[in-house]
Order: sequence, then structure tokens, then C-alpha cells
Amino acid sequence: MTPNRTQVVVIGGGQAGLAAGYHLRRLGLDFVILDAQATPGGAWQHAWDSLRLFSPAAYSSLPGRLMPPQTGATYPDAQHVVEYLTDYEKRYELPVERPVRVLGVHRDGPLLHVETDSGTWHAGAVISATGTWWRPFLPAVPGRPEFRGRQLHTVEYRSPADFAGQRIIVVGGGNSGAQIAADLAYDSDLTWVTQRPPRFLADDIDGRVLFDVATARRRALDEGRTDVGGVASLGDIVAVPPVRKARDIGLLKASPMFRRLVPGGVEWADGTRVEADAIIWCTGFRPNLSHLAPLQLRGVRGHIATTGTHAVGESRLHLLGYGDWTGPASATLIGVGRPARDAAREIAQLLAAGS
Repeated sequence: MTPNRTQVVVIGGGQAGLAAGYHLRRLGLDFVILDAQATPGGAWQHAWDSLRLFSPAAYSSLPGRLMPPQTGATYPDAQHVVEYLTDYEKRYELPVERPVRVLGVHRDGPLLHVETDSGTWHAGAVISATGTWWRPFLPAVPGRPEFRGRQLHTVEYRSPADFAGQRIIVVGGGNSGAQIAADLAYDSDLTWVTQRPPRFLADDIDGRVLFDVATARRRALDEGRTDVGGVASLGDIVAVPPVRKARDIGLLKASPMFRRLVPGGVEWADGTRVEADAIIWCTGFRPNLSHLAPLQLRGVRGHIATTGTHAVGESRLHLLGYGDWTGPASATLIGVGRPARDAAREIAQLLAAGS
């Protein structure tokens, strides 16, 4: 099969990939976005039914196009985000090919060779924007294989109707854990378990403030000033309305982490047990970077060192949207625009220098 050629290959057609496409288009570069999903919307199209953004629509926008408000909702739901991303892709006529799964990125002389399940691309630069949703993390808790009930991760949860009347343990003290626990608190026998006491942000703090704090922290670090902790210093859980409601009426009371799983439930260090029909692990994600393995850029803990968004060991590769290590708040809708712009500009300069 004859390889395709382009200046830039963007891997991933979710919010980070679309933001990259917007800025690459503005710079007049030739590029393609390869998306493994069959339809637009990235990971948002797979989220649970009640998921809400942390910020109002206007503060949850990609570059160039404000997200319209959702009727009757201050904080839009996941379906509204899918509709917005679908419209964004069409509005800017971004060249997305789907479904295309990238198998590996290889060095090929002056170009990078992007192998997919539908052909090969050669490009002068690659932006990896695959996110973390596809690599759910499950902790190594003793007894997990012995538990007789159902175990699922955040990515598999959809609706409280699936668990009505059941004994459910939700594990995780972040936003996903709090939102899913709040979802289940009314119609199931809920036990919410967290590694440390849950830390709710002040009720008036949402994604707008978090983005500003993350940006200020990155600026301080870049200028050699003291690290004041950024978003982590404020708390772990944004009190979106459903979480705030469940908390205020006493339905969100967390228990400390249990010691192990037993066939019928979980057991704490003092021997206390709670029976469970299902355990939902809201325990986070890891970057989905297996397609970059041929480049051999990972350190001893699997982390790819970056300066800004470009990989230290491969200047033709940029990583976008994986978290603060690839740009302040870059895993958020509002936060990904700036690092996407910086990545596009660096790539334009790199390609111009090599032409």
C-alpha cells in the first residue's frame, strides 16, 4: 500500500486533536487527524449519563468557537459537549479520518512513519492527542480476584438505574468518584471509600478558577519562583450542583480505604466488613501512549519527558492534552487551546527550518 504523505499527523480526534487542528489550519499547514472512534466527540460520547462539566459553557470552549449554553443547565452535560465537538469539527472543516487506529509511530529518516490499521502516513511532525480515557487504572488491592460481585471502572459506569436497590461501593476521592457516588446515593445502598478524607473545593470555585490557578502555577515554575501547589492546593472535588446537593443533605459521607476485598464485599484493617453487589473503581487513568512505544522515549516509570509539549528525545513529536505535564490544564476543554497553539507554532518553525 502506498504511504500517504502530509506535513503533520494528529493522532486523536477528541478535544485536544481538534484544538491542534484549529491552530494548524490557521498556520496554513497540511495535516490529517486520525481518530480511532467511529463518530465525533472523543471520550465524551462514552461518559456516564449524568456527567457535568465543571464550568459554564462559555468557559468550556475550544479556540475560535464559544460553546453555546445548554438550555436549562448552567453546567452542560456530556451529550452537549459531543454536539459541540461535532459542530466544531464541521465548522472548521478539519480533515478527520475515522475510524483509524494508529498502531505505531516510527522514525524513518527525516520523517516520522505512522502505521495504522488502514495504511501508513509519512509526516514531518506528529501530535499525539489520544488522552487517557482508554487506559483506566485499577489499583492492586489484595483479594480483588476473589470478589464474587461485579467490578467496573469509571469508563463502564452509565446510570444509577443499573444499580437500583443494590449494595454499591464507590472507590475514589476525585471528581469522578464524587459525581458517581452522588448519582448512586439515592436509590442504592452506597458506601463511598476514599484514600484520604474528601477535599471539596469552595462552592464558588469551578473550572474557570482552576484554569487560572493552573496557568499561574506553570508561569511561576517557568520563571523559577516557588511552587505554591496549583490546583491541588485548593482541593480535589469541584462541588458541581449534584455533588453539592448530595453532600449538603448528608448522603456523601466517605469511609477510609479498606484493606482488602473478600468474596462478599470488602474488609477494613480492624476486621469490619461491608457486603457489596458491585464495586465501581473511580481510580483514574494513565496516558494512552502505546502507539509511541517504537520511539523508545519512555523513562523508567513510563513517562515521556517533555519541554512544553514536545518530547525531549524527539523534537518532531508533540504530546497534547494529557495533563499539566503537557501544558497547564491541557486535559480540559478550556485549557488545551494554549498548548495546542504553542505546539502548532513550534511545528511550523521546525518544518520551515527543514524545508
